[in-house]
Amino acid sequence: MICTAAFDAGAQETNGVPPDKSGYNLFSPTPDKYMREISPDRPDKTDSPFTVDAGHFQLEMDFANLTYDAPNSERGNVTSEDYQIAPMNLKVGVLNNMDVQLVLAPWQWERTQDKTTGTVEYQSGFGDITPRVKVNLIGNDGGFFALALIPYVTLPTAQDHLGAGGVEGGVGIPYAFDVPNWDVGFQTTVSCDRDDVGDGYHAEIDNSVSIGHAVIGPLEYHVEFFSSVSTEQNSDWIGTFDTWFTYQVNKNLVFDGGVYIGVTAAADDWHPWVGMTWRY
Repeated sequence: MICTAAFDAGAQETNGVPPDKSGYNLFSPTPDKYMREISPDRPDKTDSPFTVDAGHFQLEMDFANLTYDAPNSERGNVTSEDYQIAPMNLKVGVLNNMDVQLVLAPWQWERTQDKTTGTVEYQSGFGDITPRVKVNLIGNDGGFFALALIPYVTLPTAQDHLGAGGVEGGVGIPYAFDVPNWDVGFQTTVSCDRDDVGDGYHAEIDNSVSIGHAVIGPLEYHVEFFSSVSTEQNSDWIGTFDTWFTYQVNKNLVFDGGVYIGVTAAADDWHPWVGMTWRY
């Protein structure tokens, strides 16, 4: 979720002169009066270009989610269901323009059924861990345009073959424009992922656009289109249409709920979730 108000966070000082926040860090937190509007990276796949203010913490998580795939030309006559409990992104603001993050899935359970053979497989356990760093390059505390870099690496900590099976990594490039009364964000991500077959690696390029608007008071409605193209041999592109609501309880707490809907055969069919963001 990208909050348009974050663009105006710097214009809080007398006579409209933005405060100098460069001196704040993890051990010298940004005062409340200078903090940016909360702007989570969830629940969409388009991250926010705004960082968590220095010396503050942010929890972004699903209470629970489901991924459901029905048989199709891409997967064959196979049905799968995947449940996750409390997958989260833990963030801490280190500098005014940088935060560090840890993405993890404490527990997940997957059921896969081959309807041709009647075979059913179950997997469960802890998921992979992904450390990330977000560095804002422009627009963190005001301006028409904001841009950030998010390098990350995924570590193969998953149990029961639920994760990537090897180290993966990449860099996300989220950016946003200050459009009055609208949340408008974009992202391009380039990653190096393990092949589905074998021990090799391939490049993937993801692109997304996210748009949101207030409905009534603190209730907002958002839509997003996401695409992923892989260089792996015989792979098909992934496309999803994502839609959700957010409700901002106060300046530090936001609830959300929605669904990702697959629009190509290679995409997951349905991924509904309910979650929240809390800042301290």
